[in-house]
This record gives sequence, structure tokens and C-alpha cells, in this order.
Amino acid sequence: MASSATARTAAVRRPLGPDRPLDALRCDIGGPEALTRVVSDHLGRLGAAVVRDEGREDIALGGGGFAPVTARTTWGPAGSGVEDEATAQAATGVMAIHGRRHGAPRGLGVDYLATATGVLAVQGLLAGLVGQARGGPAARVSTTADRAGLLAVSQYVAAAGADEPEAVDPAPGGPPFTSADGVLFELETLDPGAWAEFWRALEAPADAIRAGWRPFQFRYATACAPLPAGLHEVTRRHAWARIRQAAALSGAEVCRLRTLAERAAEDDGADPWTLRALDRGRPATVATPQGGGTGGRALGGRAGRGGGGRRQAPRGAAPRGGGGARVVRIEPPGGDPLRGMPPACGGTSARWLALNRGKEAVEIDIKAPGDRSRLRELVAGADVFVHNWAPGRAAALELDAEHLTAVNPSLVHAYTGGWAGRLADAPMGTDFMAQARTGAGEAVHPAGEPPVPSLMTLLDVLGGLHGTEAVLAGLLLRERTGRAVRVESSLLGAADTLLAPALRRAASGADPRRPAGFRHPLRTSDGWIAPSDTCAPAATAYDVSGLCTGDALDQLRGHGLAATAVTTDLAALHHDPRLSGPIGRDAHGAPAVPDPWSLA
Repeated sequence: MASSATARTAAVRRPLGPDRPLDALRCDIGGPEALTRVVSDHLGRLGAAVVRDEGREDIALGGGGFAPVTARTTWGPAGSGVEDEATAQAATGVMAIHGRRHGAPRGLGVDYLATATGVLAVQGLLAGLVGQARGGPAARVSTTADRAGLLAVSQYVAAAGADEPEAVDPAPGGPPFTSADGVLFELETLDPGAWAEFWRALEAPADAIRAGWRPFQFRYATACAPLPAGLHEVTRRHAWARIRQAAALSGAEVCRLRTLAERAAEDDGADPWTLRALDRGRPATVATPQGGGTGGRALGGRAGRGGGGRRQAPRGAAPRGGGGARVVRIEPPGGDPLRGMPPACGGTSARWLALNRGKEAVEIDIKAPGDRSRLRELVAGADVFVHNWAPGRAAALELDAEHLTAVNPSLVHAYTGGWAGRLADAPMGTDFMAQARTGAGEAVHPAGEPPVPSLMTLLDVLGGLHGTEAVLAGLLLRERTGRAVRVESSLLGAADTLLAPALRRAASGADPRRPAGFRHPLRTSDGWIAPSDTCAPAATAYDVSGLCTGDALDQLRGHGLAATAVTTDLAALHHDPRLSGPIGRDAHGAPAVPDPWSLA
């Protein structure tokens, strides 16, 4: 820990709760309740005494020897027209991406950007406390929902600004499939051989099997999957039991879409992440914040090591927003194959750049004993090790928390997975399977529409943000106790955070879904407009289909109704005056969204 001749606060030493880094701290919360719901919940789960203060406009977290760290959360710039969840989704391109599978913009039926903004605010507050414990001053954090939206769509924005077109035409369509006995289900496999075997077992036409693989494979990247109609026809001819048998024989996986009522009935109320202080390190006492030091860069000079691919682990591998962390990716020999995923910017995948910008890379064959020794040497000088390998693999490779804390007794060992061991019948831990299993497919669409998981990677992104939140909480716990810490986050935890309001409605017997037509934008002669949630019922009384977007907005605003244009061209986000931060370009020429929170 950094030291200084002048302490910012008097020395305080008292016992800590075993795994609660915010014990003895108090949080006074003000600001928009929709943006601070998650802040209240998560800080309370981490041990803070949370008090709602309607008279204040920001959040203050302090006590236990820490000067207050403050945070302010807003929807977007004042006067921008971004003033609630609906208008934030419209302005940032979320409606356009979620609507790709439908062929027209659609709003998510859950408050996705408010949830992400809340998690980002918690990240900022925790980073501020970590920085203070390391000698920095009390910090001020700011987060906005529009920047959370840009983070959520960053891989799609990067692809839109690439040097070449998409590998698959982003046309409407996609899973889920329907069985002959009416079961809606998701299908998942990362193996083209298993894909082919599954469909051959159901006697699908060979040309449909071949034509379907590429859009299915790229649906994580394009947010749509224009599959041959013949594949949907095939599943409608077979009972659910036969489909499950075909999956078991082929190595593919299927998951029936659960309802929110089913998920509410089994919800155990568990935290969305777990933190466990290990026995390694010095005795547990509250650390005393000191003056001087890192100058507000919460993680300045500290190194993180990461092993994992796809989207959740890269998002969770390092705090963003000026934290100052050095991050090293562990890649297989030859480099991460996803670097070549089209479309490319400057010869590198635009999506890969969006997910991994600013990280160093080291090629290590984790199956080779000599390379594992190299990895342990790297970990010996790190603050954090993050991975998302399959359950049990880290232990089999002797790279789990027990082994790595033997070489680094102050390590934060973080695992970002699918299910956190909480579901006995859990399918493969991927975004769309998690949406199917948790009821998210029902929640993201309003009443009267089929339950369909969004093909926007909702839980991968939110799960990554939860992973960063857990890492920062682990770092703070380590700073306050001196002990190594193991943290775990999951797609299930992210789903629980996102769906909490809907699950509460389901548990009480109320309809958990939003009403029919909820967050459906209005068609104009040259585009779409989205009323705010409170103004939407009145706005639907006006026919704007014959008006251009500007005139339609003028008409609604003339009647005192709030609305904004729906972004359908992601390239236009670079110059959108409604946003609070510019979209720049990195060294490869790929679009780069602004950091979602700032720490000053």
C-alpha cells in the first residue's frame, strides 16, 4: 500500500466481515431512482449501510476510515432528448441492434441501460475507494446511460466502421426453434460437426444444414441469424423428446425457454457474484487510506492477467474509465483466432479490437508444463488473474486460486462463468442459452409477443461488467484485509440483476411482462422515433407515418411529449450531438467508444 507523511484520515482499525469489503461504510444515495436501483442493491450486498436521500442528486460512499467517494448518474447530456430508458436505447443504437432479428427497431422490454449504468457506478465507487486505499485523494465518479449504451453496442459500432462488409448479411431471423409439441427451445454448439450431426439426426435437408451454419455461427456478432426456413420446419415435425435425443447424440445442446414465473419460483436470492478472502496474507484489519500516491488513478501501475475468450471474459478482464490498469491477455500459440474474425480494420477484427483494445498479449500454451510455469511467473507480479475456462479446468491445470495464491499471496483470482454452480440442470454457459434458461427471452419482449432471446449479446456484456465489479470489490477487500481473494461472477448473476424487477412482479402473481407494444418506436416517412416511456401512450394517438422524422418530433414536442430519433445507421453515432462523448478511432482505424465512467 502506498504511504505518505500526511494521512488523509485518522487511522482506523476494526474487524471486518469475512467477505464484505464495504463493512463500516455508509452510502447516501440520490439521483434518478431507475439509475440507482442497482447501486443501492449491490452496495448493500457488499456491506454498506445504504440510505436513500431524496434531497441529494448524487451518491456518496464513505466511512470506515475512507473519505467520501461521490458519484453522479444521469441519462445523458442536458437538453439532448436522452431522458429515460426508451430514449437512451433509441439514441445509442440499442433499439436498432435488438430489432435486427425482426427487421425493424425494437426497444428491449427490460431496463438494460439503467442496469448497466448502475453497475458502472458501483465500479467507479469501488475504484475510487481502491485508489484512496493506495494513497490517492477522494474521487468523483460520473456515469451516463448513453455511454453505457455505447459500451453495449461497441462491437457492432466497430463492425459498422470496418474496412470490409459483414461476413453474413444482417437480415431478419434466428432461433428459437419450436418442436412438434409446442416447446420453444434454443440450440447451441460451437462445433460445425456437432451442428451437422444434430440436423442429420432430425433428417434435415443437406443444403439447409450447410447454409444454416454460417449465420448461426455469426449470430453473436451480427445480432441476427437468417437461417433457412427448412430448419424451422424440421423441428416442427419432431417432438421435444426426439430433439433432446438428437442433441445428446450429436454433442449439441438444447434448452427449453423458461418463463419468468418458473425462474421466480426457483430464485434463491443469491448475490450476483461471490467474494471469499483466503487464508494467505497478513491478519485481517481495516487498511487506513493515505494521502499522495497514485493521483486518482485507482489501479495505476498494477498488472492484470487474463485467460479467456468470447465476450464475457474480455469485458471483465479490467476496469475501464481511467483506472490505469495494465492488462495482459493470455493467448494460445499463434494468437487468439478471433483476431481474424471479419470484418477487419487494418488487418485485425474490428470486434476483437472493440473488446480488447489497450491490452498487451502473451502467447502461452496452458497445456504445456513449461508454459504454465511462465504463466505462474507472470501471475507472481500481478494484482488480478481473470479466466473463464470451463468449470474444473483451472484446477486440472493447477491454475486455480489455491495454486496461484501460493506464488502470489496477495492475488485476486477471478472466474467469470455461466452458472456459478447454482443450477443443477444448467446448459452450456453462453449468452443465448442463459437468456433462454433464466426467462430473459420472455422479459425482453412485451406481452402478446413470442418469448424470444435477444440476439444482441445482453448477458455477455452485462456479465463482463459484473466481472469487473467483482474484481474491484475483491481488490478493495484485499486492500482492507491484506488477504488474497477469490471472486466469481456469472451470466446467471447478470441475468438476476437485469431481471430483478420482472422476477419480483412474477413472484407476486402480477404479469411480469410489459404491456403489448411497449417500446415499439413509431414509423415516420424516413425513419423512426421513440417516445419516452411516460409519453408513449399519448404519442401513439398521433399518426406520424407521413411526416419526416424532424417534423414528427416537432409535432410530438409541440404537444408536450418527449421523444427522440431512433439511430438506425451506427456510423451516424460518430457525429450524434445527443451523446455525451465522442466516438474516436484507434491506431488500426477502428471506431472506439468513450469510457463509460470517469474518475476525477
